[in-house]
Amino acid sequence: MYRIILLFLVCGQLSFSQGYTEYVTGNTIDAVISPDAGICLMGGATESDEAMVWFLNKANGGDVVVLRASGSDGYNNYFYSELGVTVNSVRTFVIDNAEGATSAYVLDKVEKAEAIWFAGGDQFDYVTYFKDNALEDALNDFINVKGGVIGGTSAGMAILGGGYFSAENGTITNAQALSNPYHNRLTLGYNDFLEIPYLENLITDSHYDDPDRRARHSTFLARYATDNSSRAFGIACNEYTAVCVDSNGRAYVFGDYPNYEEHAFFIQTNCATDYLPENCTSGNPLNWTRSNEALKVYKVPGKTTGENYFDLSDWQTGSGGEWQNWYINNGTFQSSTAVNPNCSDLLDIAENEIELINVYPNPFTDIITIESNTINTYKMFDVTGKQIIITSNYNTINTSALEAGIYFLNIENNNTSNTFKLIKN
Repeated sequence: MYRIILLFLVCGQLSFSQGYTEYVTGNTIDAVISPDAGICLMGGATESDEAMVWFLNKANGGDVVVLRASGSDGYNNYFYSELGVTVNSVRTFVIDNAEGATSAYVLDKVEKAEAIWFAGGDQFDYVTYFKDNALEDALNDFINVKGGVIGGTSAGMAILGGGYFSAENGTITNAQALSNPYHNRLTLGYNDFLEIPYLENLITDSHYDDPDRRARHSTFLARYATDNSSRAFGIACNEYTAVCVDSNGRAYVFGDYPNYEEHAFFIQTNCATDYLPENCTSGNPLNWTRSNEALKVYKVPGKTTGENYFDLSDWQTGSGGEWQNWYINNGTFQSSTAVNPNCSDLLDIAENEIELINVYPNPFTDIITIESNTINTYKMFDVTGKQIIITSNYNTINTSALEAGIYFLNIENNNTSNTFKLIKN
């Protein structure tokens, strides 16, 4: 008995000291396979089997890595043998701290995966353990260089947007958010974590079976628009609903409607010249009406077939849903029926005002070419925000000294600034 207890203590200390616990189901030898890109956003309760089949099929028989900060191996058998999709392995890491997240072993398995899934839990654990370190870099390379499929539920869904509610000071109620959009619990991150195509300038939310959740989410978007002086976007799901986005930006909605009220919501600030909140200030109720059209929302019922969709490439085209207006009148959330927003006029104006700049190729190998009518100032940054020293000759930049990965090229000219996200192979 003493030896058994001692062995248990030693194993427990080993798990704690290495910063993670690992559970593996299937083949322990890595499968070298090219995955298909995709994103799966799950509403936070029991998973939609049909959406999970969509997710696993994108792995093309490869390896699935589940990242979580609590729980155990609940996804292993479900992914590996219960959905009828063949995958090489399912490997769960329960991460205890940033040291575990950045261990060479975990990073190697993330790099070799074809699919990555974030479980639910506390999203601030994920922000604390996964952000601003080598795992963040590995995840962004997985998404943007390897082109793997990624997804998550509840807290795992919350971290996938370019903007995100971090829950650093705990959760926030709808009433708290509406009465003070700068409440100390309304902690947001902006474009400093995961870089996922079609989810830029976007904040996700889940558990939308609570109808008041719409008010909290709208306040997140009001803050994003105010703090960044840009239009804001959102995707939300009822608890048993999932949104699966393919490589072309088409977002298919899975659920069991009409048996249950299972919907996804695609939310955007109205494409009008004056779109910012009338009052989004600390200590005051949020006021964001804009003629009762502050937010345009496409509400889509989820079907088991995933036939209803919304197109994230234009944020106007969809099938099977209905348009709504959401707005907030001095701290009170309201909604009404609406029509499809017509953003073409606004986009035409924006295109006429911005000088055409063409940057290619992307992805690139060594040389980047810039086409522009006038001489520009160039600055290049890596994913951590560190400026990279580059050699340029008017319209070309030599990047032969750079490692493969994601970079940002900032071009300034005539009081305008444009930033391009580039990938080096």
